[in-house]
Amino acid sequence: MFFMAEFELFESEGAILALPFGLEGGTEAPTTEEAAAMAADWLRGEVEHWLMTGTRLPSPPLGNVPLRGGRVCIVGVSCSLEAIDTMTASEAAQALGVSRPRISQMIKSGRLEGFTRGHATFVTTASVRARLAEPPRPGRPRRQPEPLHA
Repeated sequence: MFFMAEFELFESEGAILALPFGLEGGTEAPTTEEAAAMAADWLRGEVEHWLMTGTRLPSPPLGNVPLRGGRVCIVGVSCSLEAIDTMTASEAAQALGVSRPRISQMIKSGRLEGFTRGHATFVTTASVRARLAEPPRPGRPRRQPEPLHA
């Protein structure tokens, strides 16, 4: 699916901010070119999240005029559930050294990003890598995690 939104790019405190019209959030970067690229990355992440959670995609307004003295930039991204880098819940459990039911709990609590398609549950590889990068918390020791392959 292809999704399009307009962003206003404007300077603020030495950075270029990219704020979307009709959507919550945004991003910033040191240059206009980087801000436009970051806006595309931000938009892709939002669309992927909406697809994973089954959220109805909004229809942001087009034909906007700058509100903060910046420039309007149209950003389009192509996204699909199949294009998201994922692993099965069982693979995620093995990588994190936890049980398969714990993975489901972690998805429901927002500690991992994932979605269900049919009877299969998938977890984003990025969320597993981020979880592995976190320092271990005190409490019950977990099994030794499996190394993640690139």
